[in-house]
Amino acid sequence: MNSLRNRVTLIGRLGAKADVKRFDDGKVKATINLATNEFYKNQKGETVEETTWHYVVAWGKSAEIIDKYTDKGSEICIDGKLSNRSYTDKDGAKKYITEVVVDNVVLLGEKVPAST
Repeated sequence: MNSLRNRVTLIGRLGAKADVKRFDDGKVKATINLATNEFYKNQKGETVEETTWHYVVAWGKSAEIIDKYTDKGSEICIDGKLSNRSYTDKDGAKKYITEVVVDNVVLLGEKVPAST
C-alpha cells in the first residue's frame, strides 16, 4: 500500500525536445515539460480546453528512452512520484519546485510534427 501513497500517472505531449544530460559517472538525466489537456463544458455549453504543464525528470533507462524516441509533440505516458525541492537562485531568492520523478515511461503513438 505504501507504493500507492505518492503515485502520479500522466498522459500528455512534450512541449519541446527533452533536455538530456550525461554525467561522467555514466548517469543520464532527461527533463521535459509535459502538457496534459482537460476538456469541459462551461456555463454557456461551450467546450473549453484547459492545459496544465508538468515538470518531469527521468533518470537511467527512462531517460534514454525519452531521449532516443521522443521529440516535441510526442505523446507519452509517465508513471512516477511527486518530489518537492528548493534552491536559492543567483539573486539570493529561495525557489520551490514540484516535479514528477519518472519510474516508467510508455510511448503512445506518433509525434506531432513541429509547426513552422
